[in-house]
Amino acid sequence: MKNNKSLGQHWLKNRAILDEIANLARDGADAETVCLEIGPGLGTLTSSLLKRFSKVIAVEFDERLATNLPKSFPNTNLEVIHDDILQVKLSVTVKTDNYVVVGNIPYYITSPIIRHLLNATPSPRRIVLLIQKEVAERIAAEPGSHTFLSVSVQNRAEVELGPVVKAAEFTPPPKVDSQVIILTPLQEKILSPEAVKLAKRGFSSPRKKLIHNLTGYGNTREAWQEILFKNGISPNARAQDLELIDWEELARAMK
Repeated sequence: MKNNKSLGQHWLKNRAILDEIANLARDGADAETVCLEIGPGLGTLTSSLLKRFSKVIAVEFDERLATNLPKSFPNTNLEVIHDDILQVKLSVTVKTDNYVVVGNIPYYITSPIIRHLLNATPSPRRIVLLIQKEVAERIAAEPGSHTFLSVSVQNRAEVELGPVVKAAEFTPPPKVDSQVIILTPLQEKILSPEAVKLAKRGFSSPRKKLIHNLTGYGNTREAWQEILFKNGISPNARAQDLELIDWEELARAMK
């Protein structure tokens, strides 16, 4: 079936890679764990998931694919839902708190999908996504390379990088390589809402020094210089240099 370029469809058919992704999704799951697949497409990953989970719920936005997918897997515990994953209320769809999410997702809606999954109640036990390699690396960044995206995601989940998948493995091949990212949602957020707001302000102009971005946000430049000094943060630091907990300490110092 021809891909729909507007939906960012690229088919991955390498069985070894598909099995590896399915194994990562299955890791730590039990016999009752439900698998929610985002964008099953032609069902190549679905095939691997059905061998590892007692039930797979596949959410497909493309009506053609959603209609054809059940025909490829007769007599299996596969439920196909024709819908936009961003409009799906996960608790209603999976009907259990024992579920994982897996998918080869379109690059252009990676961040909205991750936000949607991490905001779900109850949250998935595990999230395994194949996304653009550069974005995966940004999400998994460490101090010195942080972005507001990495801070936002790491505030909500443990992040682990999985295998890299070369563009040539897809049909048609995208312009960039992909990488698997594994998210394990945390029971409690690391940062308070105030700390997240502060981090967003700190990253407002990422190339500028942190003191420049924070000046005027609740304190004068001189006050922020003193706060940074007391928290062991260089006045020349940029937002990318801070650890997550630093934002919480700065938010407390603001008060």
